[in-house]
Amino acid sequence: MPDVAFWQGNEAIAYGSLAAGCRFFGGYPITPSSEIAEIMAEELPKLNGRFIQMEDEIAGIAATIGGSIAGMKSLTATSGPGFSLKQENLGLAYMAEIPIVVVDVMRGGPSTGLPTKTAQQDVMQARWGTHGDHGTICYAPASVQECYEIAIKAFNAAERYRQPVLIMSDEIIGHMREKVLVPKIDPSKLVDRKRPTDIPEKFVPYRPDPKDDLPCMASFGDGYTWHITGLTHNDWGFPTNSADEIEKKMKRLMRKIDRFRDDIVEYETVYADDAEVIVLAYGSVARSSLRAVHEARNRGIKAGFFRPITLWPFPDKELEKLARKVKTIIVPELNCGQMVLEVERAVHGKAKVVAHNLVNGELFKPEEILAVIEEVA
Repeated sequence: MPDVAFWQGNEAIAYGSLAAGCRFFGGYPITPSSEIAEIMAEELPKLNGRFIQMEDEIAGIAATIGGSIAGMKSLTATSGPGFSLKQENLGLAYMAEIPIVVVDVMRGGPSTGLPTKTAQQDVMQARWGTHGDHGTICYAPASVQECYEIAIKAFNAAERYRQPVLIMSDEIIGHMREKVLVPKIDPSKLVDRKRPTDIPEKFVPYRPDPKDDLPCMASFGDGYTWHITGLTHNDWGFPTNSADEIEKKMKRLMRKIDRFRDDIVEYETVYADDAEVIVLAYGSVARSSLRAVHEARNRGIKAGFFRPITLWPFPDKELEKLARKVKTIIVPELNCGQMVLEVERAVHGKAKVVAHNLVNGELFKPEEILAVIEEVA
């Protein structure tokens, strides 16, 4: 039987990361994510891991990248303003193909915004925050149990695909407490990066395996020569101005996620088979939305629920298929309308899309979403 814990969402992310094999944390405290750093500071030394609080958010993710290069599964956690500061080095990790996990416990913005209030205003920054093209893997938990499970999935994905993986939580999920069933971890279910098998003299650090477009990753100190740069580089890791080498690198950064898109994408549906109205929500808003859908069903309205668990890659094919059968898709969000644009792109006009937005730092009440369901039904 699994152990039972009573955790906050932030605690669950920290303990899930430890269970996934995380042994390095680099970061800087910021509300409402600081509990993640506090737990990692306490627990990592017990596991022969390393915790370092840096002087700012930029240095925090730089240290996290360094921890991964040294061979350790590495984590950093932040909130809105810190997520903005991390973007440049996040781009470095995409280009250099360094596996790390970055948690953003979202709060209101812009700027300092609402440190103690909730929001979902960073979801487009998660996809487009750092300049340049790259594939993105981003999860959005909707329960404390899922915070624990998604932390493990995020580390597996980062190691599997050799790139940063994002967890977009929010203040409500981060600070609410729920019962968590903590299973015993099967080591065979944990993914570790592919290590080189060639002798050091034959190691080409960015030569991809044709089976999955992914190169092996040596750790600094293992005896392998490896050059790391944020400049577009060739298979040896050195900057290049060759048009062919540039195109090959950039297309592989996209392709290594696109070709495994169906393995990565996760979503949840409830009452979707006969629904005429779908409520699409993620994170904490998914909880209010599902309650509203249940109540609409009790009132005879054929309402359904769709929750993207991966915000990126977005489950567009699955949503487009569902849109052929429904009249309206309602998208409640704690922002001025961000993911609703992705929904409109995905459904190609096959269903009417209705935005419902809240930006006062509070969470939707189920009855507020129910009122919109009744209006469009």
